[in-house]
Amino acid sequence: MKHTLTLCGQMALASIRGQMQYRFSFIIGVLGGMFFQGLGIVMIWAILETFTSLGSWGLAEIALLYGLRLTAHGLYLVFFSSLYAIDDFVREGQYDRLLVRPVHPLLQLMFTDFRITVLGDLIGGIAILVAALSRIDIEWSAAHVMLITGAILGGAMLDGAFQILPASLTFRFVESWPARVVFDDVFSRYGNYPTDIFGGIGSRVLTFLVPVAFVAWLPAAILLQKETFLPSWTGWLTLPVGIVCMSVAITVFMRASRGYQSSGS
Repeated sequence: MKHTLTLCGQMALASIRGQMQYRFSFIIGVLGGMFFQGLGIVMIWAILETFTSLGSWGLAEIALLYGLRLTAHGLYLVFFSSLYAIDDFVREGQYDRLLVRPVHPLLQLMFTDFRITVLGDLIGGIAILVAALSRIDIEWSAAHVMLITGAILGGAMLDGAFQILPASLTFRFVESWPARVVFDDVFSRYGNYPTDIFGGIGSRVLTFLVPVAFVAWLPAAILLQKETFLPSWTGWLTLPVGIVCMSVAITVFMRASRGYQSSGS
């Protein structure tokens, strides 16, 4: 285990050193990510300037949802952004290299191309989260800190699981990016808002089928003492649900990889 972690660290450092050769590109990438995500909160502000609230949620409370979701997404990107290249790895036969090394193929995929420009999403998410929390009256406790930490870690796992799972289709169909884009769009489009505004069927799809609600809405409901159609304790389940989904996704991915056939090029 220690040897594996050491190798992963060395691969990540080698990737970072390569990217830092082009520092201006790195800076532009980080700032671009922060700017793009900042536009999202500006759009929410514009909507709430017109409608004043979404359900019982005001601007600061929606910003809390956005910050939680974006921070979890940014954390997922730090470790799994290389999944965007899985189609090329399989199509060009590069996956061969991962199979002959004494490290788990998925770990190699994560750390061989360790993209640091995605830090813009993580930094932007943390900034929005901190700003939102400063505008909300919350009686802080150790339990609340644990709740937010679990929501961020579990949310990152959920985001990652619903990218790893469709990525397994690559081994059979060569391309899986359309499916991955769909799930990415679902998390980024619907995870920023209170799930119950999407109606009975929509809210249940986003809770039980694609568990977007666990990323931000349910944990935030506990912090803000808001009622949902689920018991309040479900807001504590983000981390366990994330672990289960990630475990299932990795299992499916590895089983699907058994059908990998080199390009022969």
